Amino acid sequence: MDGILGRKVGMTQIFVEDGTAIPVTVIKAGPCLVVQRKTAKADGYEAVQIGLVEERPAKVSKPAAGHFKKAGVAPVRKVEEFDLTPGEELNAGDEVKASIFQEKEWVDVVGTSKGKGFQGVMKRHHFGGGKATHGSMFHRAPGSIGSSAYPSRVMKGMRAAGRMGGERVTTKNLLIVKVDAEQNLIYVRGAVPGPKSGYVAIRRAKRG
Repeated sequence: MDGILGRKVGMTQIFVEDGTAIPVTVIKAGPCLVVQRKTAKADGYEAVQIGLVEERPAKVSKPAAGHFKKAGVAPVRKVEEFDLTPGEELNAGDEVKASIFQEKEWVDVVGTSKGKGFQGVMKRHHFGGGKATHGSMFHRAPGSIGSSAYPSRVMKGMRAAGRMGGERVTTKNLLIVKVDAEQNLIYVRGAVPGPKSGYVAIRRAKRG
């Protein structure tokens, strides 16, 4: 199994034998249920769609309710598709837990970054800004954005103020420090995208 869905609990630290403190992110990974099994014969590739089981029941649309009913599982809020090794047997209704991962494995964590709303160029793109003194009247403005006579337009890709955050972000090559199979908790070294209680997908890293 290539990965699992979970929710970010928060950050803490773990002390190892030599006394070193390792900063970790705690992720409640699973339990998840297989919602759909995709095969090379029917879909052209091997994969499974899994859904994260949560305490509160999910309200879904009628088409989505039919999708879950076909699989024989209760509706869930979050589903994600993961690659599957050809020949591996997983069918609709099967359970996937955090125990599919082991300590000292490398993983990629995918999440949605914190939304920060509309931001200026200094916060969004790290512009330096102008002088703060001597009445320059140019402090946090973007400055010139294009040429005059030719080509008389603003070039595509110009860095400007705008909406910041709320994007799909992948943090690669994080080390699993600890796996608590009973509580379905995975402790990953370092930070992962998103706020507390945000959904994340943990995938096995493709390290060369």
